[in-house]
Amino acid sequence: MLLSLFKTQPFLDESTTHWIIDTYEWALTQFDGKEFINNTKLILPTGEFFPARVSSIEEMAQTVFDKSLEYAGMSKWPIKLVSPAIYQQNPQLQTMPQLHFENGVRGNEVSVTSTDFSPNAVNTVYVSFNPNQINQPQDLVASFGQSFAAILIAQRGIAPPGGEEFMPQAIDLVACFLGFGVMFSNTAYQFKGGCGSCYNKYANREVALPENEILYCLAMFCVLKKIPINHVKSHLKSHLRSDFKKAYKELESKSKAQGLPLLSAN
Repeated sequence: MLLSLFKTQPFLDESTTHWIIDTYEWALTQFDGKEFINNTKLILPTGEFFPARVSSIEEMAQTVFDKSLEYAGMSKWPIKLVSPAIYQQNPQLQTMPQLHFENGVRGNEVSVTSTDFSPNAVNTVYVSFNPNQINQPQDLVASFGQSFAAILIAQRGIAPPGGEEFMPQAIDLVACFLGFGVMFSNTAYQFKGGCGSCYNKYANREVALPENEILYCLAMFCVLKKIPINHVKSHLKSHLRSDFKKAYKELESKSKAQGLPLLSAN
């Protein structure tokens, strides 16, 4: 009984941990595990990843979109950014074409074509943006990551572990798998206190996975990619750092014990 007082508690409940691990394995299988291991980067909120200077809202949105699409390994896809006004006024742009893939689904070697050759076919996937997020660039990046993950899952047409009801959570996890985990962690919860001008609810992205689960997804990414804790911590909000470290250590321990084939295989 006394010893149990000093036993480390799991970071998440057992069923959630198993779902995250199973869904990461599903993502590795469905969305080019080789591209993940060889080329996927952990995207950080720094000038190294988003170096361009911009002079307008539209230019900023386009720049962030282009870089985010590149980091997601989907720059070969026919995905274009359109303004919110154009997107909302044209329902046809909101229809996603079915695409055909060769040489994988992500990366520079992939070939992507449309399967619809009819005269009026929409062969491009259109994405818009929330103009309220322009002053909250991490939310903007995370929202693009969320869009790319949703498109990727839709094109594969294979439900995640748990089925369709877990699709919103799977989209968030896949966005972390694509490298957007730091941005997702930093924008999972928005503090509503302080001065009124500091908080804009319309700028926040939709959240399916709460902070702790997103941190676990981020930690999974970093353990799989062998990214050190200290490379990540300084880019997280201060209240997230100790929990990220705990999640990382737990997954690292599981990997060393070879209790997770997903982890021990890499």
